[in-house]
Amino acid sequence: MSNRIYIIGMGPGREEMMTGEAIAALEQADVIVGYTVYVKLLGERFAGKKLLTTSMRQETERCELCFREAEAGNQVALICSGDAGIYGLASLMYELGAKHPETELLVIPGITAASSGAAVLGAPLNHDFCVISLSDLMTPWEKIEKRLRAAAVGDFAMAIYNPSSHRRKDYLQRACDILLETIEGKRPCGYVENIGREGTRAVTCTLRELRDREVNMFTTVFIGNSETEILGDKLITRRGYQAEKGEKAE
Repeated sequence: MSNRIYIIGMGPGREEMMTGEAIAALEQADVIVGYTVYVKLLGERFAGKKLLTTSMRQETERCELCFREAEAGNQVALICSGDAGIYGLASLMYELGAKHPETELLVIPGITAASSGAAVLGAPLNHDFCVISLSDLMTPWEKIEKRLRAAAVGDFAMAIYNPSSHRRKDYLQRACDILLETIEGKRPCGYVENIGREGTRAVTCTLRELRDREVNMFTTVFIGNSETEILGDKLITRRGYQAEKGEKAE
């Protein structure tokens, strides 16, 4: 196949937080396609490339643009924040790719907000965990509620994506109310704003305190499991190393 599209997870956006594979794919590409904000995050290094952007909610148009450019003979890079296969456009590209069998698709992994946000907070996802988005644009709220309850009953640590927006100001509060049906109010939690970007801010709190916090769409929320603690200003989920050695954790 001569036509190739790299589907790239660019992490938070800073070059130093992209993988070497992602940088190499961007350098090989003739055309870079992405959401306007993400293309701006690339900065000047790739300014010599052909840069094509679409606005939010134009994901299908963005993907189709990639195929048109590839079929015109260009090597194309489609950039997604975080990881392209975690709430990104990788699945949509493969769905549309069925109509473009002559084009090769290569997914380049990136650092998703669960990983980069956890690193800022310490180690909140150091045992079994799940990732749940509170956005109901493509998932009914009833299904989101079901997943929250299942995660609480299963004692999973959780990374919560899309906790709020202009239209969904009370969704985090609603999610906390659902979790509080099963989880104690003093459960350690935390959240990180603007992960890997200017103005990064990390906060630890209890689940009951989290219920009344105002967060924005650039925030990732972390809910601890029954073994999670706040140590200083860090959120730490134990994995059981001390228990394996028969030692009591200090």
